[in-house]
Amino acid sequence: MLHEHDHDRPPHPDSRLALAACRSDSDYAARVRCRITAWLVSALFAAGAISACGGSSPSSNGVASKSVAGIITAAGGAISGVKYVRVSGSIVSGGSRITLDLNLASGKGGRGQMSEKGLGFQIVVLDQTVYIDGSPAFWRHFGGAAAAQLFQGKWLKAPANGSFASVALLTNVHELFSQLLSSHGTLAKGATTTVDGQKVVAVNDTTKGGTLYVATTGKPYPVEFVKTGPGGGRVMFDRFNDSVSVTAPANAIDISQLQSG
Repeated sequence: MLHEHDHDRPPHPDSRLALAACRSDSDYAARVRCRITAWLVSALFAAGAISACGGSSPSSNGVASKSVAGIITAAGGAISGVKYVRVSGSIVSGGSRITLDLNLASGKGGRGQMSEKGLGFQIVVLDQTVYIDGSPAFWRHFGGAAAAQLFQGKWLKAPANGSFASVALLTNVHELFSQLLSSHGTLAKGATTTVDGQKVVAVNDTTKGGTLYVATTGKPYPVEFVKTGPGGGRVMFDRFNDSVSVTAPANAIDISQLQSG
């Protein structure tokens, strides 16, 4: 999607509710659970706010000669059959840079890594369940030394609903692309160029800023979204329909076990 970066975006409603619950909860374990949930909702919502993909082929697909509306329509048609895609790069949310590298499987889930301010974690989404494997710094930040010890070599497991509902977006590649192509201001066709060896045509959002690059050879997949400036970022999309294996991690601690007993 073409839109403003998230430094201008208010906190996601789910994260506001989760933070309010954390402040009102007197139980230590529950507060740790809430803080983890609120942070992940915020980070994953930001990541889910930008998505698309890329590919290459020697034959022209004709989109370079189309109008802006024609380019968007062609891209939408191309992604309708996509089952797998890799999303990687960095974005800015709340003044902080978030890096991500996710492999998504439509209708199943996804897996990958994300980090913000040195707080890195691996994520697996499978069959409406979220699994988190944080770095020692990640767990210490949210729960202190006790949490870092508890989750050493283990994953956190939670249902992809309630405060984690935003994570469900990772299970629907087509919804990600639908948002990419529909959330934008006034669009203007840009020049043809090359991105990482792939010939593309630019589509510029003159209202909100940012440029989406669409492949002009092979299938007209979105290839990259770029925004310059201090609040900018770059997100790339590749490995179209390269099969992604997603399996449930072993040694997962269910989030319900962190509730007060």
